[in-house]
Amino acid sequence: MKFSELGLSEKVLKAVEASGYDTPTPIQQQAIPHALQGRDVLGIAQTGTGKTAAFTLPMLSLLERGRARARMPRTLILEPTRELAAQVEEAFGKYGVNHKLSVALLIGGVAFGDQETKIARGADVVIATPGRLLDFTERGGLLLNAIEILVIDEADRMLDMGFIPDIERICKLVPFTRQTLFFSATMPPEITRLADTFLHNPVRVEVARAATTAESITQTLVPSGGGPEEKRSTLRRIIRGAENFKNALIFCNRKRDVQVVYRSLQKHGFSVGALHGDLDQRMRMAALDAFRAGDVQLLVCSDVAARGLDIPDVSHVINYDAPHHAEDYVHRIGRTGRAGKSGQALTIVARADQKAIAEIEKLIVRKIDWQEGAQLPPDDEAEEPPRERLRRGRGAARTRSQRPATVENGERPDQHAERQPESRRHHAERPPRERVAAEAERRSSARAPAFADRAPRRERPRRADDAPVIGLGDHVPDFLLRPVKARPRAAREPIEAEE
Repeated sequence: MKFSELGLSEKVLKAVEASGYDTPTPIQQQAIPHALQGRDVLGIAQTGTGKTAAFTLPMLSLLERGRARARMPRTLILEPTRELAAQVEEAFGKYGVNHKLSVALLIGGVAFGDQETKIARGADVVIATPGRLLDFTERGGLLLNAIEILVIDEADRMLDMGFIPDIERICKLVPFTRQTLFFSATMPPEITRLADTFLHNPVRVEVARAATTAESITQTLVPSGGGPEEKRSTLRRIIRGAENFKNALIFCNRKRDVQVVYRSLQKHGFSVGALHGDLDQRMRMAALDAFRAGDVQLLVCSDVAARGLDIPDVSHVINYDAPHHAEDYVHRIGRTGRAGKSGQALTIVARADQKAIAEIEKLIVRKIDWQEGAQLPPDDEAEEPPRERLRRGRGAARTRSQRPATVENGERPDQHAERQPESRRHHAERPPRERVAAEAERRSSARAPAFADRAPRRERPRRADDAPVIGLGDHVPDFLLRPVKARPRAAREPIEAEE
C-alpha cells in the first residue's frame, strides 16, 4: 500500500513525497484511515515504527479547514518530555511545509514570553508537556474549550513520570466531543484504565504484541564485575571492540552516573556528550543536536532519551546499567534498528543485575544471548560493594585485636616479647590503667617548668561524708518541693465506679 491510498490531502502527500517516503509503516497504514474518519484511535506498536507520523499526517489533513482563534488552539498534543515535544514540532514543520498553520511549543526550561506571544496570536496546534500546559491554563492564558483533536503520545512514559493525574485534569478541560488519538508502546493496567475512561468507542490498532523488540536488533549480554571501575572498563572494551561501530547511546539509571561515565569516557579520549534531566533545555538540545549531526560519537544519557526520540542511524545502544523496569529496556534498545535498519544492543550485567535481566526476558518472551564465551565472574569477595568490604575488613581487624595471643609462625608469644627493647617490654607488662596514669604523670612533669609561676589550682571542696548522692542531692528544684494537694475522695468515687 502507498501513502496515496490512505486518503490524505494533496498538500500532505506532496510533503511526504518530498521527505522521501513512499510506503507507510503498519501502524500508519492502519491508524491513518480511522483518524481521517474522526474515530478515536488506540494505537499500540513497538518503538521506532512511525507512530509520530501516524497522528501528524491525518491531523494536517483535517486542519486544512478552519482557523484558530486567539488563546483557543484547535488541536493539542501531549508529550512526556521536552525532547519528544520538540521532535514532534519538527515533524509538523517537515510535513506541514505546504500549510499555513501556527504551531506553539509549550515546554519547561524556556521563558514564558515567546510562548505566550504565540498563544495570544492564535495557534492551530499546541505541542506541550503536561506541567507547562497546566501552568498556562491556570494563569488564564490558554483556553482548551475549542480543542478538536487531542493526542496523548507515549502514554506509558507519562505513567512512569507521574503525569497521569495531570492527564486526567487536562482531559476534563477539553470538550467531550473531541477526537482522541492515544498511542503507547506498552499497555499496563493503569494505561488501560485511562484509555477506557477518556476514549469513546476507539479503534484498537495493534501492529505488534505490546513490549516486543524489533527483529532487526541483535541483543547481547556482557558480563562484568559489580564495581564502578570494572563496569567502566567493560564499557570501554565494548566500544573499542564493537563490530560496524558508528555511534552509540549509553544509558544509565541515575543522572549522577551519567556525569561519572561521561567524564570517564572524556578522560580516555572518546568523543562523548551527556544528556539528562538536570541539564537546562539549551544544553539538552545542544547535546542531542551534536549527536544527530555526528559531532560526537557517544551520548551518555538517562531514560529521558529512551522514549520516542528519532535519531537516525544509531548503530549501537549500550545499557551501562540494566534498567529497573523491564519496559524501559524495550524503549532503550528501540533507539537503534529503526526503519528496517539493523542495530546492536548490549547490556552490561553484574551479579546484582540477574533479577532485572530475568524480568526483561520474561517481558519480551525470549532469551538474550551472552557474548561468545563470556560468563559472570565468580561470586567471591571482589563482587562485594566497596563499602561492605571495608566494613567487613574493619570487623575482622577488631576481631583479631581482641583475640588472645596465639602461636604464629611457630613462635611463642613470649618470643616476640624477648625481641622488644627493655623499656617497651616493661611498658607492655604494666596494666592498662597504670600505663595511662604513668603517661599522664610523664607529660605533666615535662610541662612543669612552663607553668611553675602559676598559682596552684584550687581543688573542689569534698563532702564531709562519703555517702553516695541519692536522687538530685541538695540541688532539688523548688517546683518539686511544692506540696501536692490530694483530691477529695468524693471526686474520685465516680471514676472508680466507671472503672
